[in-house]
Amino acid sequence: MTTAPLAAAAGFGTGLSLIVAIGAQNAFVLRQGIRREAVPLVVAICAASDAVLIALGVAGVGSVVRARPTAVTVVGLVGGVFLIGYGVLAARRLCKPAALTVEDGTAGSRRSAALTCLTITWLNPHVYLDTVLLLGSVAATHGAQRWDFALGAVLASVCWFAALGFGARLLTGFFARPASWRVLDGLVAATMVTVGGLLLAGT
Repeated sequence: MTTAPLAAAAGFGTGLSLIVAIGAQNAFVLRQGIRREAVPLVVAICAASDAVLIALGVAGVGSVVRARPTAVTVVGLVGGVFLIGYGVLAARRLCKPAALTVEDGTAGSRRSAALTCLTITWLNPHVYLDTVLLLGSVAATHGAQRWDFALGAVLASVCWFAALGFGARLLTGFFARPASWRVLDGLVAATMVTVGGLLLAGT
C-alpha cells in the first residue's frame, strides 16, 4: 500500500516532468523574470492556477471534461488564435531589440502581465490535458493517498515557477545585449506560433 510520503513524492516527480518543458507559459514566465516585471504576481498566478486545475482533476472533473469535447474544441480555437497573436508580437520585437532595463513593473504592466498570464494558462488545452486529465488519472491510482499525490504535484509547480521566475535574473548580464533579446524573442515567437498552430490544427 502506498504511503502518504511516497504518494506525495510520486506527485512531485510526475508534476515536475509535465511542467518542465518549453511552452507558452514557461516562455512567458522566463521573459517576465529576466525583465523583473511583476514576477511575484506571475509566479503566483501560474502556481495557483495549477493548484486549482490539479485539484479539479483529482476530484474527478477530468471524466466530465472527456464527456464534453466541444468545450475543449472551443478553448483550443480561442487559445490557438491568442498564442499565434502573441507570437506575432514577439516576432515584431525582433526588428527592434532593446537591451535589458531592470525595473519594477508599473501598475499598468502588472495588469497586462496578469491578463496575459491568465490567458496563456487558462486558454491552453495542453494545461488541462496535463493537470486535469493526466495528473487526475494518475492520482486516482493512489486511492486514499490521491490528495497526497496532488499535494506533491502542486509543490512541484510552486518550486518550478518560483525557480524559473526568480532565477531568470541570473541571466541579466547576458540579456544586457540587444542581440540576446533577439534570440529570446525568436524562441518565444517560434514557441507561441507553433503551439498555437498545433492547437488550431487539432480542433
